[in-house]
Amino acid sequence: MEFKHVSVLYNEVLENLNIKPNGIYVDGTLGGAGHATGVCQKLGPDGMFIGLDQDQEAINVSTERLSRFGDKVHIVKSNYVHMRQVLEGLGVDRVDGILLDLGVSSYQLDNGARGFSYMEDGPLDMRMDQESTISAKEIVNEYPEDELYRVIKDYGEERFARSIARKICQERQKKEIETTFELVDMIRSAMPAKARNAKGHPAKRTFQAIRIECNRELEVLRGALDDMVDLLNEGGRFCIITFHSLEDRMVKLSFRDDENPCTCPPSFPVCVCGKKSKGKVITRKPILPSHEELEVNTRSKSAKLRVFEKRES
Repeated sequence: MEFKHVSVLYNEVLENLNIKPNGIYVDGTLGGAGHATGVCQKLGPDGMFIGLDQDQEAINVSTERLSRFGDKVHIVKSNYVHMRQVLEGLGVDRVDGILLDLGVSSYQLDNGARGFSYMEDGPLDMRMDQESTISAKEIVNEYPEDELYRVIKDYGEERFARSIARKICQERQKKEIETTFELVDMIRSAMPAKARNAKGHPAKRTFQAIRIECNRELEVLRGALDDMVDLLNEGGRFCIITFHSLEDRMVKLSFRDDENPCTCPPSFPVCVCGKKSKGKVITRKPILPSHEELEVNTRSKSAKLRVFEKRES
């Protein structure tokens, strides 16, 4: 199927990156090159764009779509947590802007063969990097019940996590769980009727949790946030789009600590801990999609954009 994806908060991202024609910009979640195309259009002949993605299908599509921008574009198959090493390999020390869009692409959701969606039947996969050895199938069929419960509760914030984990473990003793719709049926049957019929799909939270665990999404994000701020030039911007509260909370707290890392008690007249501010939070509250965007792209409804600007202390 064709790789289709509508980039969320497109104009807001381009505005907040403060793109300089001769700057260096990195998109750590390249996808179908939606935001990337906008960035490249604003770059001059001395500008440079670097795109990273761990999904080979995204790499193939974005390489073709960005080919018209010539040698100012560099595309690398890698997880954004390895951004420092990728930049070093390209001879780049600091950059002027970094973007992360942490959502699952429409292509991945709509392509049943990728196993991300509870609305499409397909194999239990959910791997962003298709070369990864751990898929959703291994998690669902091999994790102990207590570990499944932890994943569903912590990453999905699902109040029926215990009964869902128990139901999965009961059913997998009869036969291996192989498809998304098999998992959806188990989730439904583990929930009370009132919850099954409530607004929103009953499997949404559990699928989110398993996907996060499969791709180590929160672990990767936690390990990358501070490092990426350090990769920015003076005045460089770090833009992150999140889609659920766990990510957004992590980004919010990380940006706050980067702006004010001091650990001294409030009663101290001067700072003695020696920790220096890395810059300023530009978005005290996250930027949300406009009503116009929500009308044309309902999948943008949970998107939140936060922005941090590097300032040498």
